[in-house]
Amino acid sequence: MDKKTKTWMGAVALVLGSSMMTAAVVNNKSGQTLPMPEPVVATAPAAAPSAYVDLTNAAEQAVNSVVYISVTVQGKTQRVQVQDPFEDFFGDFFGFGQRRQQPQQREYKQPDRHGAGSGVIISQDGYIVTNNHVVGQADEITVKLNDSREFKGRIIGTDETTDLALVKIDAKGLPAIKIGNSDNLKLGQWVLAVGNPFNLTSTVTAGIVSAKARTLGANGVESFIQTDAAINAGNSGGALVNEQGELVGINSMIYSQTGSYAGYGFAIPTTIMNKVVADLKVYGTVQRAILGVQGQDVDKYIDVEKAKGNTPELGTVTGVYIAKVTDGSAAEEADLEQGDVITKIGDKEVTKMSELQEQIAQHKPGDKVNITYLRNKKTKSTSVTLRNAQGNTKVMTEVDMDQLGVSLKPVTDEQKSTFSISYGLAVNGIRRGKMMDAGVSKGTILLEVNNKKLETTEDWEEIVKEANRSADRELWIKALKPSGRKVSYFIDLNE
Repeated sequence: MDKKTKTWMGAVALVLGSSMMTAAVVNNKSGQTLPMPEPVVATAPAAAPSAYVDLTNAAEQAVNSVVYISVTVQGKTQRVQVQDPFEDFFGDFFGFGQRRQQPQQREYKQPDRHGAGSGVIISQDGYIVTNNHVVGQADEITVKLNDSREFKGRIIGTDETTDLALVKIDAKGLPAIKIGNSDNLKLGQWVLAVGNPFNLTSTVTAGIVSAKARTLGANGVESFIQTDAAINAGNSGGALVNEQGELVGINSMIYSQTGSYAGYGFAIPTTIMNKVVADLKVYGTVQRAILGVQGQDVDKYIDVEKAKGNTPELGTVTGVYIAKVTDGSAAEEADLEQGDVITKIGDKEVTKMSELQEQIAQHKPGDKVNITYLRNKKTKSTSVTLRNAQGNTKVMTEVDMDQLGVSLKPVTDEQKSTFSISYGLAVNGIRRGKMMDAGVSKGTILLEVNNKKLETTEDWEEIVKEANRSADRELWIKALKPSGRKVSYFIDLNE
């Protein structure tokens, strides 16, 4: 040993016991033994939890509750003008003075379109939840169970805003899935995606919850569960389940530059699904509550303001910044203002817009909720009675086309020539209903509704549905009487 080593202030004398090690410090100068602090006993670390998660029971339970849905969209029949190509080429080449033929009208039927997706059985008597983009335009629906039985499906209701739909088949004793609470999901928790990707039926993939309350800007109301379980085309409408085999989400989208799985899929949480499905089952349409604010996540608002050279002081870096309060809305009645920051709905923390949407989506018009917010960095609260898009709390129902009391068909070539029009729908039948009450009669030609042209009966149905979902719920109709006189009609769908 060198000198430096030998001049330590003390040396440690180790005494081995039967079960542990103790120590004492000896002073080199006096030879006196000095007391040591109480010995530290090293204990073995607690056993780490097993990284293995058994998902077999969850898969076996869920796979029988997920169905394969195939849809057919019938091709539309269109009338097109056809000119004889030889007439255009030769014309009056031979000098016989023949009169040039008028273009002929021919019907052309577009080919039928076919698609497929998944669905989840939520009741033993045949109710199945899926995505609106799977069945929303379907003319025929076939549902195939995991045991290979097939049934014809019918649409109970659809909701474009959340991309959900409810389908019914006539069957009993079906293996309905148990519905769990998506609020209880934790980041990193294992989940299974069950569906029919690429027409490969009954496929199960596993992953973890990567994020919650994610928005992509695809739907009106979004608060997606993000997962790295592989989801591809055909998984839409399938189940996202937890380790217990409980439904926690409906697989809806993937984020990909190729159109195939590239790392993340997105599911609609059951907190949103439960309310939408219950409304579709009872009313045929969603009783959607609206707060009446426009805004953005606080952190995004701060970033935008900083980019402008401003330094906003809101008293928080999370929440929803209110940029505008809609006139006549529940928010205006509750005295919310531009610049306020919503931080809670009831007892639920709100850190971003998607969480606000998720909380409001669980309520119906007429419900009262307590809102906590910051104004000038001071915490305030208020009670709000939520309203629907029409600004009231009435129950909304899907428009029954029979209530309008009219049968329509595209105008004929003769009618086009007579009235110098290129489109329109002729009233070929009418009975007591809203249209007759407004003064519409048989033979009237409807040209436009709410400034949109009418070329097919599908146009009419879509415009009526859109008006029913709007704030005004009105139909402004431009038309022609059989005499050629221009007329207009007004239909109030609220009455």
